[in-house]
Amino acid sequence: MSETQKSSRQKQEFEQTLESSDSNVATFEHKHRSLFDNVQHFLHGNPTMVPVIVLIVSIIIFGFVAGSKFFSPFNLSLIMQQVSIIGILAAAQSLVILTAGIDLSVGAIMVLMSVIMGQLAVTIGIPAPLAIFVGFIGGICAGALNGFLVTRIKLPPFIVTLGTWNIFFALNLWLSGAQSIRSQTLDEVAPLLKFFGESIAIGGARITYGSILMLVIFGALWYILNHTGWGRHVYAIGDDKEAAELSGIRTNRTLITVYGLAGLVCAIGAWASIGRVGSVSPQSFQEANLQSITAVVIGGISLFGGRGSIIGPLIGALIVGVFNSGLRLAGVDVLWQVFAIGWLTIIAVAIDQWIRKVSS
Repeated sequence: MSETQKSSRQKQEFEQTLESSDSNVATFEHKHRSLFDNVQHFLHGNPTMVPVIVLIVSIIIFGFVAGSKFFSPFNLSLIMQQVSIIGILAAAQSLVILTAGIDLSVGAIMVLMSVIMGQLAVTIGIPAPLAIFVGFIGGICAGALNGFLVTRIKLPPFIVTLGTWNIFFALNLWLSGAQSIRSQTLDEVAPLLKFFGESIAIGGARITYGSILMLVIFGALWYILNHTGWGRHVYAIGDDKEAAELSGIRTNRTLITVYGLAGLVCAIGAWASIGRVGSVSPQSFQEANLQSITAVVIGGISLFGGRGSIIGPLIGALIVGVFNSGLRLAGVDVLWQVFAIGWLTIIAVAIDQWIRKVSS
């Protein structure tokens, strides 16, 4: 075909349309963010900042209301002692909630393992270190049972752990006969069980080994969740389990290890709880399950899973301790202390919902 024939050829319809179309490059209008939007985006990227701010503000307010008594070394160390057991349980609860699950049996596992340790060491007479080790193994098995029922039987975590809470509580009463092992008996037979109730004096403060244990547990879990592949898998499962499976993560195996590790943390808390109470009591820590969830929610870990720092529940437990201590020193009745913590929990969930509305 000659050049004359090419130029004289009539252009097709799509060629004519292309010539008449707009050749400008597409542009997108940048939406200006308000200060309110910037705060929302900042908190979305740093969810732990919410409990940190609440903790600082509450310390300032209660320090002003209660005066110098609140900032005394003794009172501050007392807050640490009071939240140590709930903080340990909150660490166990956080592992499960990060996977978009929930464990209503953490308190029951803790009390059951403390009873097992006490009965083995005192009633049967085996060495205390061996009794503690058996308690740790029992905690792992109890947690793994929850994980097995969730992953293999495909039952909802809420229903599973609600059921095992009743099972563990019944076993607790059966093994103990609903009788406590007194402090004097432990001192004579198995003083090691009360180890985490001992304290060291620093100035006017008394720091118990149980408080130090709580900090060590949170530090270890922070490292595991942030610097190991297993920790990244936990967050991935909580964010989107199906996507995690498609990426090659063995989600069922990971979930069983999560529940098993949570059970181990509960068993460690059982040893610490004996020192905190000073005895082995099957009736202790009846509200521990709800209190651990409260600390996790206030600490900024999303109940929908996949978001939040393990340090948040530590701060959440401290917030609860600060509120209880400050209100008590201010002369507020215990009833209204519970009332205040209830509203604090609701507000924390509302803030989490608001933060989640941020579009990435």
